[in-house]
Amino acid sequence: MLNFRPLEGKRMKIGWDLAVGAAILIGALALRAVDPLPLQQLRNLTFDSYQRLKPRVYDPSVSVVIAAIDEKSLDTFGQWPWSRITLARITDRLTEMGAAAIAFDVLFAEADRTSPAAIAQNLPADPQYGPVRAQLATLPDPDAEFAAALARSPSVLAFVYSDDAQLKGRPPIDYRYSIATIGPEGSNVAATTLVRGGPYAVLPLPQLMKSAQGLGEVQAGDPDPDGVVRRVPLVVTVGDKLFNTLAGDALRVGVGGQTAQVKLSSDGQIEKMRIGEAIIPVNQRGELLLFDTGLEPSRRVSLGDLFEPDFDPARIAGHIVLIGATAAAFQDLRTTPLAPYMPGVEIHAQILEQVLAGQFLTRPYDADEVEQYYLGAFGLVLLAFLYRRSAIAGAFVLVGAIAVTIGASWWQFVQNGYLFDPIYPALAATAMFGSGTLINYLRTEHEKRQVRLQFAQYLSPILVDRLSEHPEQLKLGGELRELTLMFCDIRGFTKISEALDPQALTQLMNAFLTPMTKIIQAHDGTIDKYIGDCIMAFWNAPMDVPSHAEKSILAALNMRAGLEQLNAAMAAMAGEDGPAVEIKIGIGLNSGTGCVGNMGSEQRFNYTVLGDAVNIASRLEALSPAYGIDLVIGQETAESASGLALLELDRVRVKGKVLPVRIFTCVGDRTVAATPPFRALHEAQDRLLAHYRAKEWDQAEAALGECRSLAPEFLHGFYDLYARRIVEYRLSPPPADWDGVYEAKTKAG
Repeated sequence: MLNFRPLEGKRMKIGWDLAVGAAILIGALALRAVDPLPLQQLRNLTFDSYQRLKPRVYDPSVSVVIAAIDEKSLDTFGQWPWSRITLARITDRLTEMGAAAIAFDVLFAEADRTSPAAIAQNLPADPQYGPVRAQLATLPDPDAEFAAALARSPSVLAFVYSDDAQLKGRPPIDYRYSIATIGPEGSNVAATTLVRGGPYAVLPLPQLMKSAQGLGEVQAGDPDPDGVVRRVPLVVTVGDKLFNTLAGDALRVGVGGQTAQVKLSSDGQIEKMRIGEAIIPVNQRGELLLFDTGLEPSRRVSLGDLFEPDFDPARIAGHIVLIGATAAAFQDLRTTPLAPYMPGVEIHAQILEQVLAGQFLTRPYDADEVEQYYLGAFGLVLLAFLYRRSAIAGAFVLVGAIAVTIGASWWQFVQNGYLFDPIYPALAATAMFGSGTLINYLRTEHEKRQVRLQFAQYLSPILVDRLSEHPEQLKLGGELRELTLMFCDIRGFTKISEALDPQALTQLMNAFLTPMTKIIQAHDGTIDKYIGDCIMAFWNAPMDVPSHAEKSILAALNMRAGLEQLNAAMAAMAGEDGPAVEIKIGIGLNSGTGCVGNMGSEQRFNYTVLGDAVNIASRLEALSPAYGIDLVIGQETAESASGLALLELDRVRVKGKVLPVRIFTCVGDRTVAATPPFRALHEAQDRLLAHYRAKEWDQAEAALGECRSLAPEFLHGFYDLYARRIVEYRLSPPPADWDGVYEAKTKAG
């Protein structure tokens, strides 16, 4: 006989979980040092999420406005491109209203196609057009008119850097617009290798460029690989010189035409930028992180409204005005963290708003090092927990540290605009902890398999599973629980066993016990034991089973249906060999408190249940033949499953009990209970019992007849019992103090 003893755990030496965790930590640190594109994209998505949760709020008091080339202005001034005379009128109008700067997000690299000279050039070479040419020559030149308007205004024009060699030899860029550098001698040469740009530039017409007060590169930043613009340059290169972008030079002109400056480190990297009094935290490539508000119609005015009498000049006075296209037809659209489609001019406007309001997003220069040091420290703490095998404590540390990491990153974003990545350290730490947990899990599963292999031949599957989870529970003892008990017995088993040889009897029992067991387990029941032809089972142990009383009754109903199928199958298999064995069963169900646990001796024990509720369930099953039915349910079980199609059978006083109990049977589930035929049967049965207990035999017989007409066939034996009782009581009436309780004289009824 096997002597069960609790398994003793042993602390293992440094194992695979620690080695794998350390390898993941080293690999994560190395990967972070390389910082491949997927990690950069992960950071970008994290910072985009921050902006979506708390975007920069548009402030109308910041003096930036977009004079939009929109649908209304196209209706007002006609198809684009407009005549330079129209642009001159617009420029003068904005100057009259007091614009601090007027920046054109438009490239004027070619002469006006509507100018008199261009029209004259396109006329046929026919003498008859001579007078027309002469008259056109007297008309003003639109480009000259526009240049004069630019000279009268705080104007800023646009250019584009390029690497197109065909631009070589064209008039050079006006170096009076270049940015002053502060730093060691020759450091500006190194700076130009990091800043985006090209050797050449597509410039405005020379007369326009000479008249303007400023000149800025017009591209609103190159998108990241996912197509989102997150960094907008304020500095570009043309040749070996640094120049402002459109937003930067508009700011320079708007604050009084001061020189823009960048401070360079000893190795030629840009440290910061200054325009007027504004210190701008650009990165080493001269880029500013976009702190997005999303699309904001309030920052726009339509150029089509500019000459309306009721237009408010206060919308222009003192503002930096950006003239650019917002109409969809221009296709000057970019994707930002908060907007899938944003006009490029609006990105320039947002950059200006950030500088004027002092609201910046900054990736600190030492952010990479801080994140790596944090990951290293975090990883070492987790490795210590992996070594100590404290999974729960490690999980708390992991969750707590991740929460602190994300919380600190969010706090730095909200309070200071600093961007620290919380996700990669969290993912790396989770991978470390997950690998250690997985290895420990595999080790534990190996130990569980050993337990199962050792004990599966001696204990029930439920107990084996429980022991594999908690080997320390392999000891004598139990606990009190609310349980539902089932006893299922084969009727007339002695007669059946006498008619069959041992092999046939074994096959019959296996054919019966297998489907019945599956049904019980499918309804969350636990098989306690097989006692000959009897199945003992219970619900709500070892694990909690909600609605265990109802599940036990549903299991009994399915066992009834399964038995019909089994009998039909055996009849079909019998064929010409003679009549098949027909199995009939009785089931007793009762709910109550029982002591459940490992019962037995130090040498051998079983997981079972003891208690008065067990005895009553057994006696209820023994009553089923007397009542001519296959299912008898105790009062507590029925009260806990009142939604099923239950019928009260009787009040009985079982052997050894003083107080009577009500017993029930079930004819169907909740669907059956809701049908009108069952409700009619239920009412008729209640009348039958009421008249019977009141000794009103005539009324009881009438109700009995009604019940027979409504009840399924398997209940007719029960009604035969009451018919016999009524006849007997008519001949020999019960005493005056009779309470209608049936006395079960023996354990079998």
